[in-house]
Amino acid sequence: MKFGVCIPHYGRPIDAGGLTEMAIKAEEMGFDSVWVTDHIIVPHVIPDREDGHIVYRHDMLEPLALLTHLGAVTKRVNIGTSVIILPYRNPVILAKAIATADVLSGGRVIFGAAVGWMEGEFQALNAPFADRGRVSDEYLKLLKELWTNPTPTFHGEYFHFDQVTFSPMPVQQPHPPIWIGGRTRRAVRRAVALGDFWHPTQLPPRELSPLVDYMKRHSASVGRETPPQLSFRGILNFSDDSGPERRPFHGNAEDIAADLQEYAQIGVRHVILEIPGESFADKFRAMERFQAEVKPLVQISSSDLPR
Repeated sequence: MKFGVCIPHYGRPIDAGGLTEMAIKAEEMGFDSVWVTDHIIVPHVIPDREDGHIVYRHDMLEPLALLTHLGAVTKRVNIGTSVIILPYRNPVILAKAIATADVLSGGRVIFGAAVGWMEGEFQALNAPFADRGRVSDEYLKLLKELWTNPTPTFHGEYFHFDQVTFSPMPVQQPHPPIWIGGRTRRAVRRAVALGDFWHPTQLPPRELSPLVDYMKRHSASVGRETPPQLSFRGILNFSDDSGPERRPFHGNAEDIAADLQEYAQIGVRHVILEIPGESFADKFRAMERFQAEVKPLVQISSSDLPR
């Protein structure tokens, strides 16, 4: 199992040095990946979600620019997006930005993408909310065409081009891994159709497991021999709470390791952690504790792998 950390480029006063140091320390500590996330212009009112997502409103750096910076200050770790909201950007420019980051990082980009949910942000960006699923599917197909064909041709509902050159191509072939975000069956079907990984967030094992079973059945039904691989994003929180209502990755080291073991048995192969802490020093201590106390307890044998 691989482990990554989210770089907290939102919800706090900007500290460029702290963000940079967190990526460097993640690499030095042995994490496999570092991640950025995506919001651009956040409404004051978010129906039914005001408290849970207020963190995204302040000081959020643009993720693609930060992604390239993280590639420049690290040498080994993957750099990824968890996740880019596809309808927010011109897909040709997005393809160029991701290809650029992949070239400059020596082929380390993981491209996580999803359709989005915050309707007010769509409105502010003049992006199509009602049609976001259909738009996203076309954009994913367009990205693949640009990343695999230096003289691409594309004729979709929203974009048309031929007799053009796209370069540079990404270092990774056929293209950077595509991780499809989302927590629904529709997201699972999109991952089967267009992705290399399915990348859900914040689902307990009892909710994730039936969706993974559905992904396997749907893959077989459409003739995909090997289903998408599985990643997961969750919030790490060391605490003394070990009760029956404990959230995944909350508790002591043994609790968290047991959670990771359960996710591994479902099929999760790459876990992305949001790291707690009011200061960067707090976050670094939590990262060190995870590597020293939790990771050694996660033992995955061939018998643990899903059939």
